[in-house]
Amino acid sequence: MKKIIAILLGVLAFAAVASAQPRALGLRGGPGGVELSYQHGFGSNFAEFDLGASFARYGTGIALQGFYDFVVANAGVVNFYVGPGAMLGFYGYNDGTTSTSVFTGGVGAQFGIEFELPSIPLNISLDWAPLYIFNGGMAWGNAAVGLRYRF
Repeated sequence: MKKIIAILLGVLAFAAVASAQPRALGLRGGPGGVELSYQHGFGSNFAEFDLGASFARYGTGIALQGFYDFVVANAGVVNFYVGPGAMLGFYGYNDGTTSTSVFTGGVGAQFGIEFELPSIPLNISLDWAPLYIFNGGMAWGNAAVGLRYRF
């Protein structure tokens, strides 16, 4: 009986690994900073998590943002996606006379296009993620280019 249970568990584990969702790891960057980016697929949709540093005129910071993106159109190797998300961050500001540190959070959405290169396991994305920052108002300029290795 123990052998049958062990074989059954082995078959189930193999099936789970064989049906594992695709993932991608790489960099995402734009005028405001650079991030380490991770994507995890769920069928045709995916979750994206970005951890990175941002650089502004008067301050720098680190933030983690996550989005759940729905692929709304697929044209072969091109995906168009949109999805809701949230961010948490810690920023330090210094305008020359005042220096302060702020813990912040926000919610927003991500709109993007992604190209999957069929000959190599690489995807390139261009996206825009406007965010409402709870203690700072709207942040409209969160556009970036991503380069990720699929595995």
